[in-house]
Amino acid sequence: MADPKGFLKSGRQVATRRPVEERIHDWQEVYPDGGIGRTLLPIINTQASRCMDCGIPFCHQGCPLGNIIPEWNDLVWRNDWEEAIERLHATNNFPEFTGRLCPAPCETACVLGINQDPVTIKNIEVSIIDKAWESGNVRPRPPEWLSGKTVAVIGSGPAGLAAAQQLTRAGHTVAVYERADRPGGLLRYGIPEFKMEKAQVDRRLEQMKREGTVFRTGVEVGQGNLTADALRGRYDAVVLAIGSTVARDLPATGRELGGIHQAMEFLPQANRVARGETVEDQIVATDKHVVIIGGGDTGADCLGTSIRQGAKSVTQLEIMPRPADSDGQAANRPAGQPWPTYPMIFRISSAHEESGDRVYSVSTKEFLGDAEGKVRALRLTEVRFEEGKLVEIEGTEREIPAELVLFAMGFTGPEQPGLVEQLGVDLDERGNVKRDADYATSVDGVFVAGDAGRGQSLIVWAIAEGRSAAAAVDKYLTGATTLPAPIPPTARPLVV
Repeated sequence: MADPKGFLKSGRQVATRRPVEERIHDWQEVYPDGGIGRTLLPIINTQASRCMDCGIPFCHQGCPLGNIIPEWNDLVWRNDWEEAIERLHATNNFPEFTGRLCPAPCETACVLGINQDPVTIKNIEVSIIDKAWESGNVRPRPPEWLSGKTVAVIGSGPAGLAAAQQLTRAGHTVAVYERADRPGGLLRYGIPEFKMEKAQVDRRLEQMKREGTVFRTGVEVGQGNLTADALRGRYDAVVLAIGSTVARDLPATGRELGGIHQAMEFLPQANRVARGETVEDQIVATDKHVVIIGGGDTGADCLGTSIRQGAKSVTQLEIMPRPADSDGQAANRPAGQPWPTYPMIFRISSAHEESGDRVYSVSTKEFLGDAEGKVRALRLTEVRFEEGKLVEIEGTEREIPAELVLFAMGFTGPEQPGLVEQLGVDLDERGNVKRDADYATSVDGVFVAGDAGRGQSLIVWAIAEGRSAAAAVDKYLTGATTLPAPIPPTARPLVV
């Protein structure tokens, strides 16, 4: 198991990001030398040696995909990069996505992380795949034979792409439908370039096309001639991977003012412009006081984007209290979130390093407008939780300037008008598409994977569910399957 004393010899090292004053003036990844994987290569063998022979690798439990982490750590330490990517691809179709975007629950479940800094699992993962692309070790894997069965996958985010790739490799004829002009879902239009350049998406899509997957873009299934009945009549099975796209709103006084937008109105436009496209009437932060409501990853994406657009100021608001500081994953865990769960601790993303203020325990009371009907300020108040209820703190109301307000408060479920209503699938109490233990909906031949069935979650869960749903569809079509199924739909992460 790598170096038996590696974790005693070496401390944790992670990649160094480009200087703030350099990276805020472009849209490239925040890591130098062509990306995080290349940046890490000089130190990654040493970091892989820190993986312990721990007996029970809890990192497996922390990872929804069941990545065989100790094995590819050992292979990296031995410089067997070709076998390492084979081992990694055995459980993860798209490690270049997860290695950049996943919050790494595997690391908080690392046994070394009980009382030391955990193994740099995420960094090792992305180094393996980046080196594999560079070395030509990522190749198309077309099926050896065709089953004669056809499958439609609706949505080309990580769940849809994972399901499509697995089903294509199983020999089925797969068409992926995407309503946007290019495939990739939120990977393409929701994630900023500085977190993941879209070249990562494009080369994986090219691999899938060469394997036989067909992409039909600019198609809104459930509209026009492609109704739910027409879709079911054309294909032997359907996989819904439409995501959770109904954004949570904030019906405060003044919500109708101009300059108040959802994050997913703002970010896709910025992504298009960063790729050289022209967007009419683009929502921009240039020379504006920007307020972002929501303290999660989407809020941080809005923050980094606003900084690059030249915002006058950026303030990110969060209704929850500020989490505890941590010097490492093992330190200062909340009492109710012991190892190996994913703790709620104070984290600093690359965007937070760049600029902006983060304000916790506040609630928005009102949006204030100017004479032209545009937002000019936001009135907020400090809050606290008492016996599970949110209580305003008297005397803490104040105004902050706000010429652009972005809602980054998450999503409440999949869109129901159109395809979902036409299919007539049952929904659960949260408005997600209901499914059984085999990812099957209440309608025969229709399956669901990812956020549309699970609710808003992580990219790693989307890929895991796409793989599992593919195995269920393969079994439905042929009576048996050899495709791996990482998780049942009822599984819950070690993540709060």
